[in-house]
Amino acid sequence: MTRDPGLEELLREELGDRPGVTEKSMFGGRAFLLNGNLLCGARSDGMLVRLGKGNDGWALELPGVIQMSMGERVMHGWVRANAEAYGDDALRRRLLDAALAYVESLPGK
Repeated sequence: MTRDPGLEELLREELGDRPGVTEKSMFGGRAFLLNGNLLCGARSDGMLVRLGKGNDGWALELPGVIQMSMGERVMHGWVRANAEAYGDDALRRRLLDAALAYVESLPGK
């Protein structure tokens, strides 16, 4: 898996200088964490977004958004948005806002 510098930059711009946001290399791409909890990621195959188990149904109905999987393992509560989906500013913001709401509810690490 290769990194997607353009998507990484989009996510940096969206997340701005929000307190508690850090970055690190994970999952063959770049992961963004909030207070030590995974929030979202950028890889060449799309934007990964953590919505929480049971919170992803609405997102899976959107065009260009699928359930995230790692190999054969389905990652419930995570979705992957393709370039068409994350290229839509409003949709990208909606996904990130939902991820922020979920991850902000978790205890920090």
